Amino acid sequence: MGTMMQGRAAVVTGAGRGIGRGIAIALAGQGAAVVVGDMGASLAGEGKDTRPAQQVVDQIRSAGGEAIAHHGDVSDFEQGTDLVETCLKQYGKVDAVVNCAGILRDRMIFNMSEDEWDAVIAVHLKGTFNVTRAASIRMRERGYGRIVSMSSTSALGAAGQPNYGAAKAGIMGLMWSCANGLKKYNVTANAVMPSGATRMIDSTPRGQQLYHETGKWPSEMAAGTERDPDNVAPLVVYLCSDASAGVSGQVFASIGYQIVRLEMPRFVRALRGRRRWEPEEVAEWFPRTLGDGGLLEPPAAGGFGERLRAMDDEQFTPLADGVLSWRANDV
Repeated sequence: MGTMMQGRAAVVTGAGRGIGRGIAIALAGQGAAVVVGDMGASLAGEGKDTRPAQQVVDQIRSAGGEAIAHHGDVSDFEQGTDLVETCLKQYGKVDAVVNCAGILRDRMIFNMSEDEWDAVIAVHLKGTFNVTRAASIRMRERGYGRIVSMSSTSALGAAGQPNYGAAKAGIMGLMWSCANGLKKYNVTANAVMPSGATRMIDSTPRGQQLYHETGKWPSEMAAGTERDPDNVAPLVVYLCSDASAGVSGQVFASIGYQIVRLEMPRFVRALRGRRRWEPEEVAEWFPRTLGDGGLLEPPAAGGFGERLRAMDDEQFTPLADGVLSWRANDV
């Protein structure tokens, strides 16, 4: 076992399966006592099964670690709070919170129902708020804390996920607010856009097609490869540890064996007048200035990870054996 989280207590939501499961096990492997939060619902957020969370607890304990399960629904304010309070009661403190819980109810915007919108926003965005709020109270009291929340490249404009994308973009805004509001209390907040073949990937048309072609789900084929969801865990463990004390208010992407820091929103073009603009004037000047001559880029959405994977090693700077670094030209 490692020692990066020795003596720390952590809460991980959505930790019964997929990315959250790998993070909970990795935190325990570095010495943390972990509350494994997972209500065991379906991908659509329906039903309840205590087995996934308990199986992770059993695995951690069998490896010599410390963990307990919590089966509450993070989208419920009281249950999300109870998850954090359970960590406090069991381990006497809450050092780190990792928000991974999520569901899918994909539709194009013109086909989406109110219930499909509300359910996804409730679990992802409100659930992250519920748990983060409760944890921030305890972290502020102690003057220490680490908050890591899962966002997604879907926030960059996934066409069939307006609910999921909106929630994941909202999580970045929430994280930025927490980073600024909690800085003086020695509490950091960061977001991660993860990747990996989980049961969410299995549920997609592409995942189902792969199953029909091979007889195996993407999640089954991912173990030990670049598609393994456990690849996300090392970055999250770092962000939960003392080593990341100066890292807050940042968005990262974990794509295969690559870790990427995304640029913060910034000005790219500006048009200034000496008085209030007339609509006709905006129409006149926009194409030549803000409009980049009609070359406006669409939202990134799909292909973000594919473009990164397609970059040749020659575009990276070698730092050590098996360690390469890349930097945008205009940074």
